[in-house]
Amino acid sequence: MFDWMAWTLPVAVFFGCIVAMLIGMTVWEIKSPTVMRKGFLPIATTRGDRLFIGLLSAAYVNLLFVASSEKLMEWLKLDEEPSVWISFVVSMALLALVMRKG
Repeated sequence: MFDWMAWTLPVAVFFGCIVAMLIGMTVWEIKSPTVMRKGFLPIATTRGDRLFIGLLSAAYVNLLFVASSEKLMEWLKLDEEPSVWISFVVSMALLALVMRKG
C-alpha cells in the first residue's frame, strides 16, 4: 500500500509526530477550548491555526534542506550529505516557536 514512498526512519518519525500532535491538539481542544490571540504572526490565531502554520513551515524547512543538502555538502566539503535529522530538529523547533509565540 505504501510502497510508492521511501519510508525511512526520519520520515516515519516526522509523520508519527504529526499524528501525535493532531491527537494531542484534539484532546487539548476538548479539555480547554481555544481563544484567539495575537503573537508575532500578523493575524490573530487559534491553537489550530498556529499548528497548521507551524506544520507548513516545518514541511518547507525539510524540503529546503533536502533540496540544498547536496550544495551544503560541496560548500562545507563534507564526505556525505548532512543528516536529515538536522532538518527534523530545526523544523520541530520552528513549530514549537510558532505554537508558543505565534
